[in-house]
Amino acid sequence: MPLLDALLTGLTLGGMYALVALGLNLQYGVARIMNLSYGELMIAAAVLAFVLYGQHGVSPLLTLVLMLPLAALVGWAIYGLALVPLVRRAPTRDALEADSLLGTFGLLFIVQGVMLVLVGGNYLSYSFLSVPVSVLGTTLAANRLLALAMAIVLGALVWLLLMRTRVGTAIRAVSVDPVSAQLVAIDVRRLAAAAFALGTVLAGVAGVLVSMFLTFSATMGVLFTMKALIVIIMGGIGNMAGAVVAALMLGLVEALVGTFIDPGLTLAANYALFLLVLLFRPAGLFGKVAR
Repeated sequence: MPLLDALLTGLTLGGMYALVALGLNLQYGVARIMNLSYGELMIAAAVLAFVLYGQHGVSPLLTLVLMLPLAALVGWAIYGLALVPLVRRAPTRDALEADSLLGTFGLLFIVQGVMLVLVGGNYLSYSFLSVPVSVLGTTLAANRLLALAMAIVLGALVWLLLMRTRVGTAIRAVSVDPVSAQLVAIDVRRLAAAAFALGTVLAGVAGVLVSMFLTFSATMGVLFTMKALIVIIMGGIGNMAGAVVAALMLGLVEALVGTFIDPGLTLAANYALFLLVLLFRPAGLFGKVAR
């Protein structure tokens, strides 16, 4: 049934978009760092999974576990070494956003250059969990279903962290007003660093999972960053549930247009949906307009 096939394909595609966007949403929503190197960090994780699996036979699932502490250390180091000086000198949050754009733009080329030296500019891919799985009569790859499941689980866990824990309450306070948060003894810089590190962990997890079913190269990171930005703005900056819903919407629109109209119009359909959301919900589907 074409409609059911398109819906299930759209959900798996949307799951991938949600997985890609969650980490950047956390970094920008809390730390107010517009991390333009986010996609490159994803690709770096994908390259690591490719090398470990292709040359040493290490399962990407094991790499996924190893990625948790490794990405956290990388994120913490990036924030401490490259971004803390920007945070200290920025007089306002708006100034910090502008400075972070320039700083992470430079970091983008550093990470990309290192990967080009290590693996070159060729396209890379490997096959893992590519076995067909039948869902309601539609055949889908197990690795794409894993990405969808992980997107839902990670989105739920981050939402529970932010909404149901004391640490999450402090993080949300920093996101809304860091100056006022300091008045109630919240360590703003430490929480911002933790949020940035957690966002880097999510980027690493997304990179490993996406590498299981997508062909990638050292220069493709910007594509993932752009898609993540679209999802974040559509869902509402800092809103995890909004990011998941927006990602699923994009995936469904892309699959439906590709199935019933023309595959060449999928990108145009995505941007048309993005523009409609901006016109009628400028703060995003779940965002709140500042007063």
